[in-house]
Amino acid sequence: MAFDIEMIEKVYATMAARVDKARALVGRPLTLSEKILYSHLWEGTPSQSFTRGKDYVDFAPDRVACQDATAQMALLQFMHAGKSKVAVPTTVHCDHLIQAKVGAKTDLQVANTQSKEVFDFLSSVSNKYGIGFWKPGSGIIHQIVLENYAFPGGMMIGTDSHTVNAGGLGMLAIGVGGADAVDVMSGMSWELKFPKLIGVKLTGKLSGWTAPKDVILKVADILTVKGGTGAIVEYFGEGAESMSCTGKGTICNMGAEIGATTSTFGYDDSMRRYLAATGRQAVVNAADKVASYLTADAEVYANPEKYFDQLIEINLSELEPHINGPFTPDRGTPVSQMKAEAAANGWPIKVEWGLIGSCTNSSYEDMSRAASIVEQAVAHGITPKAEFGINPGSEQIRYTIERDGIIATFEKLGTKVFTNACGPCIGQWDREGADKQEKNTIVHSFNRNFSKRADGNPNTHAFVTSPEMVAAIAISGRLDFNPITDSLINDKGEEVKLVAPTGDELPKRGFDVEDAGFQAPAADGSSVQVAVSETSDRLQLLAPFEAWDGKNVTGAKLLIKAYGKCTTDHISMAGPWLRFRGHLDNISNNMLIGAENAFNGKVNSVKNQITGEYAEVPVVQRAYKAAGVPSIVVGDHNYGEGSSREHAAMEPRFLGVKAVLVKSFARIHETNLKKQGMLALTFANEADYDKIQEDDTINFLDLTEFAPGKPLTLEFVHADGSKDVILANHTYNEGQIGWFVAGSALNLIAAGKA
Repeated sequence: MAFDIEMIEKVYATMAARVDKARALVGRPLTLSEKILYSHLWEGTPSQSFTRGKDYVDFAPDRVACQDATAQMALLQFMHAGKSKVAVPTTVHCDHLIQAKVGAKTDLQVANTQSKEVFDFLSSVSNKYGIGFWKPGSGIIHQIVLENYAFPGGMMIGTDSHTVNAGGLGMLAIGVGGADAVDVMSGMSWELKFPKLIGVKLTGKLSGWTAPKDVILKVADILTVKGGTGAIVEYFGEGAESMSCTGKGTICNMGAEIGATTSTFGYDDSMRRYLAATGRQAVVNAADKVASYLTADAEVYANPEKYFDQLIEINLSELEPHINGPFTPDRGTPVSQMKAEAAANGWPIKVEWGLIGSCTNSSYEDMSRAASIVEQAVAHGITPKAEFGINPGSEQIRYTIERDGIIATFEKLGTKVFTNACGPCIGQWDREGADKQEKNTIVHSFNRNFSKRADGNPNTHAFVTSPEMVAAIAISGRLDFNPITDSLINDKGEEVKLVAPTGDELPKRGFDVEDAGFQAPAADGSSVQVAVSETSDRLQLLAPFEAWDGKNVTGAKLLIKAYGKCTTDHISMAGPWLRFRGHLDNISNNMLIGAENAFNGKVNSVKNQITGEYAEVPVVQRAYKAAGVPSIVVGDHNYGEGSSREHAAMEPRFLGVKAVLVKSFARIHETNLKKQGMLALTFANEADYDKIQEDDTINFLDLTEFAPGKPLTLEFVHADGSKDVILANHTYNEGQIGWFVAGSALNLIAAGKA
């Protein structure tokens, strides 16, 4: 559980040695992001100035963090790597497989029974390979990482897209697929296209009802869900320095919602305070010695337009609270405009639920500020109009807020306190009545609000806002309630106006906990047995994917032409499907069942070209696989947006899909496809998407000449015999083509050739 100060000091020594060399090499001042990137280059990487957005570079991350849903497949893959122990500090966190329904105690007991097999597997495999294990109920991965492992200037990868939360402590923390994690756990380098840089200058200071959450909600509104793709977002300015460390974490966390590689802040006093409060004064002492390396050079922040590829400026003193949604986190509405927007769009005004927590907003500060609103409602005799639920971020947070009376305050309004876990944020919510699929509105402090994500109901309009705004809106029961200007009626019929929230950045009496929920691994795990039952429907040992046969793929059928938004939730749903995350065959039954078929406007209904009949996507693909018929998937823009789940790449690979051809990819998903030996291709001409017909047969004409920078040529043969020849671009380098040839990146590692 303890942080590794020796490792951190070694990182700082390397940084001090490398940054000055990098500055001379580049010939200009460096941003914070560049300092961390250049100081984490893989040993043997050529000394050169890398071109942003173009050059693939090998890095050496300091840590790996995995959540239970993705850790299953990552560790099943790691078992094939032939290693006796992980090469870098690694942790596994049980936070996704706990459903929110009744309340923390009951829900945790149910999870420990229903998912015992999975938890036992993760515990034993962690014990065997030197991995720290955080038990169910210990908390949400990113909050635990922030409390225990994150440190300024470090580089971490994690098998969850919101790994970026650790940027609140000045890290470059990057969400990846499990195969990437396996590389690093195996002692290999980790490859990333050298990111572009987006600078966000924050001036002024937050006050009143405006919270750190509103910063990222505003940024998401500006950049959209794909505006940060291929870039690191670096926040700076007086406004950044005035915010708490956990507030910074909130902002970085939701950087995943703009497609950013990661987000980060420079080392400052808020980080010193947080590190000291969480028992890491030794890290502060080490960081202070190299403080100039843990933020950008002064010239960068003085003239940011010269050093960033894009610059955004936000005056926090003028920033208004935002409510983003529904159905996408980048549709921003200032609270003062919500009444008009809701009326114009026909959004349900009545709010059914208010939910606070998730990895995004579950800190002590978040809970205390939201509780200050609840306290006012209790004091003034105001009965809440919506139901209310909270998910504390960790057992340490839960224990401390219980000690300080914050949970008792929430419970006075009948609030349900769920387990220290993800819960509703990732679809683990057994919401009563959701099966009726009635049109309704909920507000939450989570990061994502895609259709069906929280409760499985496509008609639930989910809106994202700050914890304090969630509290106010839930109490009012109205989406268009503006606490800055509007009043509430109490039980005496009196008008009451809520005052702005207040709360403590850190607990005045310090953090406290009896049992944080950590299990240290065995010093020697060689005798530890990892048992996976052959009859299990939850866990399945992996078989290697077949290598490429060296021939052109011909006679392929179109499985689906996906229309519009196709996130990882559409490709491989979460919710009830989380139980199968360790069983590739069973989880593959959810492949693309949420994607809209461009030819009939339906979900999970595609034409089987062998029979001519329509059926569910996985059923049709299994029929193609059984018949030995290859297939391809066609998609729209930002295909694979959302979480890091590599199941969205492994499922089509397992079922026989050969290629995914889209207008554009989300970063993590494109990499996941490559790692699994798939062809991830983009239209050279986006208009060619419209040429794809339902009954097409596809032939690759020059796959045998697959090479970096050389487009592939595909022939689409239509039902009437006519043809369209289409050029498809790709971003494969020589090493990645090697993954395709071998059948997967893991095949190369297992063969000792990576």
